[in-house]
Amino acid sequence: MLAQQRHDYVLEQLRAHGAIRSTEVVAGLGVSDGTVRRDLELLEQQGRLTRVRGGAVLPPGSTPGAVPRTAVGAAGGPVGGIVIGMLVPSTTYYFPEVIRGAQSAAARAGARLILGVSDYDRERDPGQLRDLVSSGCDGLLVTTAEGPVVPARVRKQLDVSGLPYVLVERRSAAAFDHAECVLSDHRQGAYRAVEYLAGLGHDGVALFASPSPTARAVTEGHAEAVRLLGLSRSAPVLGYEQGADRLSAIDAFVHSCRASGATAALVHSDQEAILLVQRLRAHGVRIPEDLSVIAYDDEVAAFAEVPLTAVAPPKFELGLIAASTLLDRLGAGADGTGTAAGTAEPAVRQTVLQPRLVLRSSTAVGAVAAAAGAIADAAAVGR
Repeated sequence: MLAQQRHDYVLEQLRAHGAIRSTEVVAGLGVSDGTVRRDLELLEQQGRLTRVRGGAVLPPGSTPGAVPRTAVGAAGGPVGGIVIGMLVPSTTYYFPEVIRGAQSAAARAGARLILGVSDYDRERDPGQLRDLVSSGCDGLLVTTAEGPVVPARVRKQLDVSGLPYVLVERRSAAAFDHAECVLSDHRQGAYRAVEYLAGLGHDGVALFASPSPTARAVTEGHAEAVRLLGLSRSAPVLGYEQGADRLSAIDAFVHSCRASGATAALVHSDQEAILLVQRLRAHGVRIPEDLSVIAYDDEVAAFAEVPLTAVAPPKFELGLIAASTLLDRLGAGADGTGTAAGTAEPAVRQTVLQPRLVLRSSTAVGAVAAAAGAIADAAAVGR
């Protein structure tokens, strides 16, 4: 099959569904993984798609194949042409998988997904939302540049729009609120990482947190684990402010870990974890022999010099469930059928998803536990 034929097939599938998996393209074309990977790389260079883990999505501003817009039938007839607006802070890190999940749900319902991107500039959020509303969206998926709480001015703008919306990786400031949301439990993700390290025999588990909307929850989860598991509180908890020198902050963390005797570290995010591993090596610290490391996000953790054990928030599922929740609110299930007349509206949903821990090569039994094991083995031999 000629390269152009493969490219046409990939783009046709993208236009139809909004997202594709590499495995599906391999099966559909009967070619190798390497061929598909090179095709996706070339098409991305041409600006015709955006690669994400395991596949590709349409580039920002594009939408799945045109479906004529129609009103939702009062009797619950087929629903077509629903348009979902999705505000995201980025299309290059963390959120491509969230977008792909949302596109998957939208495509199954015959809906269109259009993006607004703030580039983590909170001043752009209101304008991006206005553009999405004026474009004729029927509902909104919203991740603000700020977080984890949606700013009051944005919340007011959403309410005034009159459109149904679902917050994604964000929540309302009010403790008791009707706003629908889908969240990762980052506190739980950090707790489980520390719990795993404690189970390996690590008493001193340090934390390094980058400036992001996730940092507070990760820090709280780490602190709660240290307290509840009775771990040493001498391990450093460091980070840096937006715009500060990241390398200097990482070097300070390395020195603090060595001075405190910490034997493990949870590092948010992957990028900081990879830099940390490089700096540790420069200081003669081995991973995981001298320091076990768990990264938080699992975007590129597998590609570190030492593949990093990582906490993986369920990004694809976040987008999928958020879009499905919105489609239900709009009266369109994932199968593209509407809600029958007289049927009660779905209950307000505030969904919390648990991150996964993906084990790789950067974690090992702590030195104290290893020494205890060696002593026990020697005693067993003596018997």
